[in-house]
Amino acid sequence: MSDPKLRQAIAAHAAMLMYTRDESEYFTAKRKAAKRLGVNFKHCPQDLPSNAEVRERLRTLAETMEGPARNDTLAAMRVEALRWMQTLERYQPRLIGSVWTGHVRRGSDIDLHLYTDSLEAVTMRLNDERAEYRVEHKRVIKHHQTRVYRHVHVAAAFPVELTVYSAGEVNYPFLSSITNKPIERATPDAVRRLIRNEHPEVDLEAELDPDRDVAVQDAVFMFKLLLEPLGEVKQSPTYHPEGDALYHSLQVFQLAYEARPWDEEFLLAALLHDVGKAIDPHDHVAVGLEALEGLITNRTAWLIEHHMHAHSIHDRSIGHRMQRRLAEHPDYDDLLLLGECDRAGRKRGVAVPTVDEAILQIAEVDR
Repeated sequence: MSDPKLRQAIAAHAAMLMYTRDESEYFTAKRKAAKRLGVNFKHCPQDLPSNAEVRERLRTLAETMEGPARNDTLAAMRVEALRWMQTLERYQPRLIGSVWTGHVRRGSDIDLHLYTDSLEAVTMRLNDERAEYRVEHKRVIKHHQTRVYRHVHVAAAFPVELTVYSAGEVNYPFLSSITNKPIERATPDAVRRLIRNEHPEVDLEAELDPDRDVAVQDAVFMFKLLLEPLGEVKQSPTYHPEGDALYHSLQVFQLAYEARPWDEEFLLAALLHDVGKAIDPHDHVAVGLEALEGLITNRTAWLIEHHMHAHSIHDRSIGHRMQRRLAEHPDYDDLLLLGECDRAGRKRGVAVPTVDEAILQIAEVDR
């Protein structure tokens, strides 16, 4: 006979393992949770909670940890899912998983099923979109039968996983590992209706405008192109004991986000202030602004242009005339704050987001 309290304890512990991304599979999370609670799941399988029980715990945990912002993230993920479904329309896309059901948590991705006999056609379409992706062939043995699943992992505003099935399987009722019932699959029209019903604040026409989407994709592509080489830029240990310029930039961004999580222009200045160091470390401000021209606003450019002056203000080495000119600017206080973040972002062993995660956080502010 199963122990309800023990089942609940295992479910709660498994949910935490999945929320913190220590585990990604329900069964593995439940097994590890049971072991930590002293339960031998082989001898007491009745004490293991179902996948549905863990999922419900996971949903509650996400709502508690993330608060009202979780609904904003869910809305943004559903819009992003619809955008990719429109891009891949010819392959009969269906949205499945947590973005459709609403059970998203931090780190959730967008799961789409595509139906085509040509994986190459899908990757060619992604190439047309200049998307970053990797292809995975996953071999699964079930009931003594082997099947190879084709997955395409796309780096986007939110991570997207495409599972490519043959065209003839579009109506096949695949079973959910959580409910053991046919997987809920949504067409683009169903996703559109869901967004309008559950997220009426979203302006779908504006969000899905192709010109806006292309401009955003171009900017994100260039930001990543400029940021990633900073990982190879080693800095003076006297002034930058933390290490490379990318790690520093991500620290500065994280501090800026803690101070001004609503200010997209300020966050971009924090993230991009040193991109010129990978181009010309002797004149990184000027070359960085040249590389960013047309991608950032005048305010972001002004903050980057003068971020070195913020340090001169701090150590009182700046000239009186320049000090007065900067002090008259409406963004002077923001410049001083950027300087504080820049000086504080020089620690070793600090947890920072990835480039993709930082850009995603800024994209959420924009949304």
